[in-house]
Amino acid sequence: MKKTLLLCGLAFALAGCQSVPPLNFSVPNVRFSQKKIDAELKSMTVSIARTDEKTGELPAGMERMVPQLWQTSLQESLNRMAIFNDDAPRKVNLAVKILKFDVPEDGLAAMLFKTETAARYEIFDRKTGEIIYSRDFISRGELPFDMTLVGDARQREAINRAVQNNIAGFLQSLETLEIAKPVVATASNGTAGT
Repeated sequence: MKKTLLLCGLAFALAGCQSVPPLNFSVPNVRFSQKKIDAELKSMTVSIARTDEKTGELPAGMERMVPQLWQTSLQESLNRMAIFNDDAPRKVNLAVKILKFDVPEDGLAAMLFKTETAARYEIFDRKTGEIIYSRDFISRGELPFDMTLVGDARQREAINRAVQNNIAGFLQSLETLEIAKPVVATASNGTAGT
């Protein structure tokens, strides 16, 4: 009887609370690409910018989890997209540098939980070291006021959307990449999240 009352009490308490969503940078709706880049992607790294490289805030404590989750989600997206040609003689690496990860802490911006990220994506030839693609993507994640999530849940979802939009911007750019014509040093806004 006590166990049943305890379980009922716990279920009632949890029903009134909203759970905080996990950090999940997986990009939704990534489709198989009909276009192929004539290169095999051999490795990928995601890292945090050095102080002299960053373009905005990079909060302390994000050094371990954020790059790992970013890389896992990017790898998942590239696997689903299958845009690189595994049989190509040219081998490339992908290096992603997180330049900015701005999560507001107070004020009106915090109420909107508008989060902004910036990252540089570089693809380089493993044989020659030549950079054949270098592009910065800036993206936002924000939630409308009418969304039912509150507090930490809203902030976490804004973070998720900001990174998802950043990765999605990079994936979209791959659809038009001509490996024989390098793309170097341009900045692009990713899709603003809502």
